[in-house]
Amino acid sequence: MTMTRRQLIETATLLAAGLGLPGWALAADEAPDALVKRLSAEVLNTVRSDKSIKAGDVDRIMALVDQLIMPHVNFRRMTAAAVGPGWRSATPEQQKRLQEEFKQLLVRTYAGALDQVVDQTVVVRPLRAAPEDKDVLVRTEVRGRGEPVQLDYRLEKTPGDGAGWKIYNLNVLGVWLVDTYRTQFAQEINKETDARKGIDRLIETLAARNKSNAGTS
Repeated sequence: MTMTRRQLIETATLLAAGLGLPGWALAADEAPDALVKRLSAEVLNTVRSDKSIKAGDVDRIMALVDQLIMPHVNFRRMTAAAVGPGWRSATPEQQKRLQEEFKQLLVRTYAGALDQVVDQTVVVRPLRAAPEDKDVLVRTEVRGRGEPVQLDYRLEKTPGDGAGWKIYNLNVLGVWLVDTYRTQFAQEINKETDARKGIDRLIETLAARNKSNAGTS
């Protein structure tokens, strides 16, 4: 089966979004590039072996994300950055809803790319970072049949017992995921003069989009 470039990009974006990532170990001493390399292999192996995930079963993917992924991704920071200045005006309940709807958006948007995972490999490029760095860029390439797709990860070192590296932004072909959504989200928020009403509008828009992606009315 030959993948088109669009399919390869979708697969890379799916991997970038962290969907289906199993085995995030609490490895405080594991280097960030070694972590990404190990997890990338686990992602591809799991997608290939789990028929439900490969078929794009959203409930199965969501359960896996909740159980194994979310504890190891700084999703609050990712959502806050995507929402932009409006995040500071949001109530705790609004922030919770934004994270829930944003997560569903990512899952539902890229679940369909799972059936394209066949013979891809992920090559991690040399890490350019000092041992004491707390914020690093891990660059990778997703390779299949065709041109490789650039896939980069921004990670931060979190302190505390059992801490480790956590992803907070992703880059596919030079486009940062958070930046892309920040532009879209700002358009919704700015339709209201009151910041909290703008946040409500954004939540409603995300919820409607998720329902549409789920094929429900």
